[in-house]
Order: sequence, then C-alpha cells, then structure tokens
Amino acid sequence: MTIVNAPISPKLPVLMHGADYNPDQWLHDPAVLEEDIRLMKLAGCNVMAIGIFSWAALEPAEGEFRFEWLDHVLERFCNNGIYAWLATPSGARPAWLSDSYPEVLRVAPNRVRNLYGGRHNHCFTSPAYREKVAIMNRKLAERYGAHPAVVGWHISNEYGGECHCELCQDAFRNWLKREYRTLDALNLAWWTSFWSHTYTDWQQIESPAPHGERMVHGLNLDWRRFVTEQTVAFCKHEIDAVKWANPDLPVTTNMYTLESLDYRRFAPILDVISWDAYPDWHKEQDNVKVAATFAFMHDMFRSMLRKPFLLMESTPSMTNWQAVSKLKKPGMHRLSSLQAIAHGSDSIQYFQWRKSRGSSEKLHGAVVDHAGHEHTRVFRDVAELGGTLADLSEIAGSLTPSETAILFDWENRWAVKDAKGPRNAGLHYEETVHDHYRALWQQGIPVDVIGSEDDFSPYKLIIAPMLYLCREETGRKLEALVERGGLLVVTYWSGIVDEHDRCHLGGFPGPLRKTLGIWAEEIDALQDHERNGLTLLEGNPLGLSGRYESRELCELIHLEGAEALGCYTDDFYAKRPALTRNCLGLGKAYYMATRLGDDFLLAFYRAVSAQAGVARVIDTELPAGVTAQQRTNGSSEYIFLMNFSDKSAEVPLDGQTYVDLETGEAAGAVVPLPVNGIRVFKRETSLH
Repeated sequence: MTIVNAPISPKLPVLMHGADYNPDQWLHDPAVLEEDIRLMKLAGCNVMAIGIFSWAALEPAEGEFRFEWLDHVLERFCNNGIYAWLATPSGARPAWLSDSYPEVLRVAPNRVRNLYGGRHNHCFTSPAYREKVAIMNRKLAERYGAHPAVVGWHISNEYGGECHCELCQDAFRNWLKREYRTLDALNLAWWTSFWSHTYTDWQQIESPAPHGERMVHGLNLDWRRFVTEQTVAFCKHEIDAVKWANPDLPVTTNMYTLESLDYRRFAPILDVISWDAYPDWHKEQDNVKVAATFAFMHDMFRSMLRKPFLLMESTPSMTNWQAVSKLKKPGMHRLSSLQAIAHGSDSIQYFQWRKSRGSSEKLHGAVVDHAGHEHTRVFRDVAELGGTLADLSEIAGSLTPSETAILFDWENRWAVKDAKGPRNAGLHYEETVHDHYRALWQQGIPVDVIGSEDDFSPYKLIIAPMLYLCREETGRKLEALVERGGLLVVTYWSGIVDEHDRCHLGGFPGPLRKTLGIWAEEIDALQDHERNGLTLLEGNPLGLSGRYESRELCELIHLEGAEALGCYTDDFYAKRPALTRNCLGLGKAYYMATRLGDDFLLAFYRAVSAQAGVARVIDTELPAGVTAQQRTNGSSEYIFLMNFSDKSAEVPLDGQTYVDLETGEAAGAVVPLPVNGIRVFKRETSLH
C-alpha cells in the first residue's frame, strides 16, 4: 500500500535545502553572486527563496521596472542546478509607493496613521495597494511563470497585523452586515444591552480601540475574524495575480507563530503550508520543553493540509532578536533541522543565506558570515546537513499518520485571553495545551494538531484542553466521536461560551455536558503560591494511584452519569471529584477538573493511550528527553530517534529490523544517542 504524497515540486522531488537569498542587497558587487553560487553548491543547497523584499530593486520608481538583475540570478541558478521559490515583494513597499499613495499606510488602533517604515505597514483593504501589488505580481508571473529554475511562488512574507483606517472600518461594517443581516441579530449576538451599548446604526460600529470600545467580547472576536478574512482575501488576490501564468506552480506563504491571524483560514487557498521556526535552544539546562513546543508547532502546520509542509525559515546559528540569542551547541543544528523533517517537513530553509551588512538584521545568523567564506563552524554544520538531507531524500513526500489529535483553535485562544476572570493573572492556555502534547511526545506517540472544524473521524483519541469557546456543532462532533468508540479528554474551563463569546445557558460545560457526564457549578482560582491536590481512588479503571499536585484552577463539579476516578485533597471542596470518566456508547470521555502537572499527565496518557489502542512509534520505554517520530510511504516507515536531554541515552529497540538510512547498516538491539543526537532508521511497514 503506497500512501506517499506527490512531491511538492516535480522539478525538485527531494528534500529541499536552502535559504532566503537577497542578491538585490549586493547589486553593487557582481562578484558576490558568483561566490554565492560556489558556496551554495558547496553547502548542498538546492533551492533559494528570492525576491522577498525586492520591490524597490524591481520597481525603483512607479512604472519603471528593472528585471535584468533577477533574470541574471535565475539564469545562474539554472546553469548550476539551483532552484528558486520566487517571492512576491508585498511584505515591504518602496518609499515612492507610500509617498504617492498615503492611504496604503496602516492606521493604528488609536486611529493615527503610521509613518513610512517597517515591514507589513500597509492596509490590505486599500484599492491602491491591491492594484500596485497586482501589477507587480502579474509582471513577475509573465516573466518567470515558466522559468525552469522556479519551483513555486512564495507569496509575500509573514502576513500579520491590522489596519483601522476608514477603508477598513467600512469593510468591517459590510462584513458584519453579511454575517448578521440585521442590527438586532448583531446586538443579541454581542449582548450589547450590557452597559447600554446597543447599536442603532451600522455607522456607530468601530473596531476595538484603546480610547473606545474594548469590553464587548463579541466585537473583539468578530474583529479578529474579519482581520483574518481580509488578510486571506489579500493573499488570494496575490495568488490570482501569479497563478494564471502557470497553474502547475505551487503557491505558499510563510507563516509565523503570530496569534493575530487564524492561519487555518489560509490553508484552502495554498498548495503547500510553510512556516518559520525560531526555537530558543539552550534556554534551560536541557531542551525538552522547547523541543516539544516546536514539535507541536510542526505538527500543527503539517495538520493544516495533512501532507508535507516546508520549513521556510530557521536560523543556522542564532537570531539577533531573542532576549538572549544563543549559539547552537554542537549537534543542535542537525538535531533541530531533522526534527522538522521527522514531523513532516520536506525542506530546511534558513533566514538568511548571507548576512546583511547594515540595518536591523545585520547580526542575525546566516549561512555565510560577514567573513564571507566557508571556513566557519556554522557553514560546516550547514554543509554536513546538506549531505544528510541528500542521503535521506527518499523520505520526501512521505506522510505522518496519527491516531491522536489535540484541539487548538485560534478563536478559542482569542476568547480565552479576552475573558475577564477567573484568573487574570494568567490562564496559560498555550502552556496547558503544550503540557498535554508533551506527555504524548515523550512516549513517541504521533499527534495531529487540529481545529474544531476539522474531521474528527480519523482519530481514536482526541484531547481538548481548555475548550472555553465550544460551538454546539463541536459538542455534537465530540459526542459522536465517543459514541462510536473513541476516547475524549477534556479539561477544566471548557464549554463556557459559544461562537459569539456568550456564556452557554443551562450549566457548564455547555455542549459537552452530556458527553462528559458532569456539571461544573463553580471554579476556584488559586493564587500563584497556592496548591491543591488530586488523590486517585483505589481500583480506578486507569490503574493509577497516589497523590498529584494541582494548581491555578479547580472546578467544583457534580457527577451526572460519570464516575469519579480521583478527588481533591484540600480546601472546602476536599473529597469532591477532580478526575472523572463517563462511558457513552462505545467510548469514554475523561474530564480533568483542575490543572495537573507533568508527572500526572505522563502517567495518565500512558494509561489512556493504551486504552484507546494508540500505537507508539516504537514499542519501547523511551528514556527521559528522548522521543520518536515516524513518517511512512506505505511500504516503508522512517523512524527518527531524537535526544533532547542533557545526557547521553540508550534506546532499546522492539525486536523489529531497523536499518540506518544514512549508512545502510542494521541497528543493534540498543541504539546509543549522544547529547543532541539523532538517528534515522528505515523499517518495513506492517500495514501492507
């Protein structure tokens, strides 16, 4: 059985390796390009992202286009077996554009128009900006759409931010009219009768502002939805201006970890997902939490289209913008890069190829340092990885199957952070999600990171931490999952509000109440120094025992069909249920009424994943800080063993035959892993 995906580009059906390349910064010195070509080949780089911030070089004055330098670069690429992700340069506009068309500059939430400068300092609603972007994109498409060196379109760069100009205000009001049709429906959805904020005319509605309305949570939520839709529409406008010239060229836009945009909304208009990852390695004694967090991010972006993605930016050494910009220690470049491959990336790309000589990122890490040659530790690391990626190229296009998923919704994230109470000192939504994910990651259990609107049917186990915003439809889908035999895990602070950020009536957890078999009457917010505890009841079906510490939030729940597996140890609600299980149909739903620590989560998910019949990548006990990940093409499985601890480790294998994909040698019964060590094996699948 073959389940390999088609290659991202048939021109380059291997693992891609390259960087953001900015030859427009070096047009004054033609020798730089020739040296860069030599170094790219030496580093095993086969593709560059080019033209990302080149608008001023391509159109130095309105209507005056200069493509000769880009012609020359792509010709040299073509002659040397190097390919290009050709970018549309809308991420930063030239000064003449802002000068001639001031409406393109963004207006901040305080209603003051920005001065020229920065990157995404432009209004996505502006007709003038859309027109100028379309002209540039069409000219690029006409000239390069069939160029043999171009493997795809890199649309803009890290879309983000918002504009509050009058054009955007009018567009927002029109969006609301389409969504609600009448002011009565809008007022009811936003519950504007609170504080007598009822709207009687569409023109009264303004976007959230520091000197205006910020306390109507439905408005805040809809504004964020509108900003996402307006940005997606702008991205689609860019894609339409290039795609016509060669529909076979794939399009992507590089995403970042921004909270402001719901990136899942971009997926339907893209051929491949790409994102930019900048972990803060070596922040702690070991790198386990950082590694698990970025594994989660890789899985989230991979899950958007459920096929290989591109790591479009990473740093080969250090950043210049983190609080402490650490160098990568020996082995970390290889380990962190192959971690992305393990979780579904078909590329390792860097920001940047050659360090800029001036401006804000002149000290940001790059493959080629200011020294300008290959005799550096970083260049050697990159070149060695280039050789490794060539050895592993049969992995390209293979998929990452998972029987487990975690729900992580942007809308829920926005709503949780907008809530007033119960713990304004911090509900720690993202950290909570990462804690639950890490308990699976530590066992080598593959995980998809999905949204509420995704299909739940492929999964045996779904985890929904702090599903505060829960639509009725989501509740029905989770109920159906359990009834057909799936396992569901939900935590405190779930099922509180609907899609308009209005509280569910009839008792929390709202649409999940029947599925979970509990009613949450109250929630106690603990001070940072306060602790409670969970004690497991004897003979519970998970086979767990002992006492575990809990913190931050403790819900006081009543059983409505569920059974208690554990109770609180302290305070006036001691001995009340804190961990429950409800049997519904063929499946089971677990509820954690309080925030529990890593020790409990690891033990809990060992038991629950076994109950769900969820397979680990390797049927073995992994040492602390070591994880395993898998990709497969249906006939072969590619197994990655990774050591993120601060100690060397040994991993006992499970009796299957493992062959090192780089050396071709069979593995022994135990695989040694040094600090920052990684091994990639191939084994025959049991699925065919």
